Amino acid sequence: MVLESLVGPKKAERNKMWLFIYGLVYAVIGAFVSLWVFKSQASMVMVFLTVLAAFPLFYKTLRYEEKKDLNKNLPERVLIKEHGKALAFLMYLFLGFVVAYTIIFLVLPESTTSNLFSAQVTTINSINSNITGNASIGEVFFKILSNNLRVLFFCIFFAFFYGAGALFILAWNASVIGAAAGSFVNNRVSEFGSYFIAVPISLLRYMTHGVFEIAAYFVAGLAGGIISVAVINHKTTSEQFKHIVIDSLDLILLAVGTLVFAALVEVYFTPLFF
Repeated sequence: MVLESLVGPKKAERNKMWLFIYGLVYAVIGAFVSLWVFKSQASMVMVFLTVLAAFPLFYKTLRYEEKKDLNKNLPERVLIKEHGKALAFLMYLFLGFVVAYTIIFLVLPESTTSNLFSAQVTTINSINSNITGNASIGEVFFKILSNNLRVLFFCIFFAFFYGAGALFILAWNASVIGAAAGSFVNNRVSEFGSYFIAVPISLLRYMTHGVFEIAAYFVAGLAGGIISVAVINHKTTSEQFKHIVIDSLDLILLAVGTLVFAALVEVYFTPLFF
């Protein structure tokens, strides 16, 4: 794809806002191509095409982050900070996905969005049915956390065995958030009086805790991907490999801690405002 040649990890760290624009473009192209060519399976093909466009950048990022780990002169806290630069621009990319999917959900006819987001809406209904009812706040917290930890595991698994495969999990989550935010806007726009007010509030509702969840998934994906690249490029008994594994384990622990915080925000903080 032409866009993939315009940006690499180093350039992305310096110009993060461009990643937001690329995320928008990738998602919009994926959505319209899926409707045009694969209409009956558009909801999954849309995500796949978005991932296909963003895959080169994500894989280059894994290689770039692995090279940082090979610098033995950097202490762990500095390495974590360096990885944070990659996390920042990947979050901009993800936010571009979310905004694009939300707008697509709102501007296209309902008959089209019901097909384009059919799998996403089914997932949303399933999640809502699992955490509603007579469950206590504590039970809801542990249900949300266990579900998020399962997603975290799949991010590590996919990143390790499929390189940048974690990107599929993340793009899928972006499409689910986009569909949820779009549904929220359609149901509540009369209360806010304008889409220009309802859309930002809707995105804020889901991203208040969602930003921490997605950050955790990206951290886990980076950890799994870095180990995967290291297995290919280095002997597993070498000191370099051991250094990379230790750094990746630190990233995974950071991701788990971030998910716990995200679940606390979702259960105890978000409902206070939304």
